[in-house]
Amino acid sequence: MFESLNIDTEKETRIINAATKVFAENGYQRASTNAIVKEAGISKGILFHYFKSKKELYLSLYEYLSDMFAEKIYERLDLEERDIFEIIRKVSLIKFEMFSTYPDLINFLNRAFHEEAPEVKDGIEKIKASLTDSSFIKLFSNIDATKFREGIDVEKAIQIIYWTFEGFANQQQVRVRTMSVADIDKEEILAEINSYTELLKKSFYK
Repeated sequence: MFESLNIDTEKETRIINAATKVFAENGYQRASTNAIVKEAGISKGILFHYFKSKKELYLSLYEYLSDMFAEKIYERLDLEERDIFEIIRKVSLIKFEMFSTYPDLINFLNRAFHEEAPEVKDGIEKIKASLTDSSFIKLFSNIDATKFREGIDVEKAIQIIYWTFEGFANQQQVRVRTMSVADIDKEEILAEINSYTELLKKSFYK
């Protein structure tokens, strides 16, 4: 959405940064467009010239930042890696590094992930489903099947592994939803990821 609006780069950056901060701090319902335009240093007329409503701004921002977050992961990931557990571990490490670099972005995405406002909930779910499907294909379409034990249905095993870590990630997001990025115990979470990895390797690998 942002890419198709032809907003000048400097103004676009101010709108993105301001909206990310205000939505991250307040959630969808409590965030006001007055606070966003004040933070961005623009008029309300300019904001609504590009976005018809707060809802459109919120969903456009969620899609834009989710795409950006995924692209930053892909940039740093070795897409030639074929071990599913190495991919998952590397993605987790990159995410943790990004927590410190982009705290407002992470806080916004975490809050949006659990947003219950009926006005935007369905839109978020559709964007989330689309991103999940594309991420799955990009990350796991070239997994080394020879590492799996004979007789294992590799496709189903990959789905189980993916669901396990998706479920774990969702559980962590619920756990830290009221925390700031700085308060997240990254070492504890990585230790849990390692314990699940070892268990799943014993179940599926030779």
